[in-house]
Amino acid sequence: QVQLVESGGGLVQAGGSLRLSCTASGSIFSINAMGWYRQAPGKQRELVAHITSGGRTNYADSVKGRFTISIDNAKNTVSLQMNSLKPEDTAVYYCSVDLPFYGTKWGQGTQVTVSS
Repeated sequence: QVQLVESGGGLVQAGGSLRLSCTASGSIFSINAMGWYRQAPGKQRELVAHITSGGRTNYADSVKGRFTISIDNAKNTVSLQMNSLKPEDTAVYYCSVDLPFYGTKWGQGTQVTVSS
């Protein structure tokens, strides 16, 4: 069993910052990659940022230059620093972990609300 625990969501005014963190625990021997996705009401879940265990990153165009993803391989933790937040960033943010053999596991999600 693999568990993902997310933290750091909340309510912030436009232009503000939030930091999300997610730690994976359980039967984990290695991690291929971790990431953050988001889903706004009435919309499909979309990639926000993704990072491999080697540090290779990928960002959605809408967050480039504002969000920074980082990974701590020793702690199986991924973080997302979100700056210059916009109302359109409002969504439930989900953490993901890509594991050898077991595929992708998901966290329960954390709400991020950006007020205008």
